[in-house]
Amino acid sequence: MKKSILSILLVILVTPLFAQRYMTKAGQVSFYSDAPLEKIEALNKQVNCAMDTESGLFVVKILMRSFVFEKALMQEHFNEEYVESDKYPNATFKGKIVNLKDIKFSSPGAYPATIEGDLTIHGKTRPVKVKGVFTVTNDGIIARARFYLKIGDYGISIPGAVTGKIAEKVEITPDIYLKPLK
Repeated sequence: MKKSILSILLVILVTPLFAQRYMTKAGQVSFYSDAPLEKIEALNKQVNCAMDTESGLFVVKILMRSFVFEKALMQEHFNEEYVESDKYPNATFKGKIVNLKDIKFSSPGAYPATIEGDLTIHGKTRPVKVKGVFTVTNDGIIARARFYLKIGDYGISIPGAVTGKIAEKVEITPDIYLKPLK
């Protein structure tokens, strides 16, 4: 009995030493709305992300006010009327890499990846499944994807006055460079 408890404790204590954890506070995420009357683009370069290559845990936190638009008025409307950044300051994603065994994080190259988890925007949480690519380099890992969200799924409504200017489905493109924790 004592040996099995000691073995379990050793596994718990030693495993984190070998786990590979990566993170960044400077990832970027863009979104694009292609509506009949107007195209809207925004970029956020202050995206926090952490990943554990052993467990497959993948976590992202985005400060909504950090999205930058070409037009200041679009940025103001985005923060005040649509995502209500004062009330809901962050978007978060917490998920796992589904095909973890197919990705060789110790070997440089590009590997298709599928991540499933919960995305919270505007106080609403929905399950999402995202397909992308992890590019493993000697210095870190680049996580890239492109997926689409229906903004209505997150309780964000489009006023009648701007119908045709904002798409009901927006394209989200994360491009995140993760460095190993030391």
